[in-house]
Amino acid sequence: MQLNLITKSILFQIFAAFAIALAGGSLSALLARTHRQLCAFISLGAGTLLGVALCGIAPECLESLQMWQFLLAGASGYFLFALVTRYVYHVCPACAASHFDEATTHRLAEFATAMMFALAIHCTVDGLALAAGNEEATPVGLSITFAICVHKFPEGLALGALLLGGGVSRAKTFWLVAVVESTTILGGLLGWFFLHSASNFWLALALANAAGGFLYLALHAVIGEILKHHKTLVLANFAAGFALIGGLILFFHLKA
Repeated sequence: MQLNLITKSILFQIFAAFAIALAGGSLSALLARTHRQLCAFISLGAGTLLGVALCGIAPECLESLQMWQFLLAGASGYFLFALVTRYVYHVCPACAASHFDEATTHRLAEFATAMMFALAIHCTVDGLALAAGNEEATPVGLSITFAICVHKFPEGLALGALLLGGGVSRAKTFWLVAVVESTTILGGLLGWFFLHSASNFWLALALANAAGGFLYLALHAVIGEILKHHKTLVLANFAAGFALIGGLILFFHLKA
């Protein structure tokens, strides 16, 4: 019975994250028409990712890992995303919003395969993090779910907007967003299958790796935006996202 409840909880969270990203992609023609609006969504999501990495995952992992193990696992997640972004394509369209100019969007057909491959890696890691988080303490699991779901909406918005800007039809945009974001489900199912009986050590390594990826996404989003656009808006929304996650984790720790 307990395993069934855990399984249902994981599946619900995985499909919720997928649905939120899909909703963002579907609404991309209606919302975030300006760069300023998209900045607000992106910065809020980036703040939640950094918050869960520093306030939720790091303390939990350090109960099972030595500091060097945690740093090594985190670095592997960070550099995985960095290498994919450097040599394949931007691993997250939301985090890289400032890097897409009009010329780039009109050439999206040339980048389609690389873009979908890069985003599939990102979404798979999101799914793995959701599954791993559900094996840990409740505050960590909930904070990971919340942070990923908050980040998924601007991710879907940005991806949909890029595809539409590149001349892709609305119907095809919807299905492309669905295909790419469905790898979140794949990652979650793989994580549940391989991690639900794993030791605390391997769970901590998986979460530390995910934390490194979250750190990359948060820094890549905020630094890119601060250097180019809307510094006050970015910092305010980033701080709000970080504080929201910190408050959520503290609330559930005090309640436990």
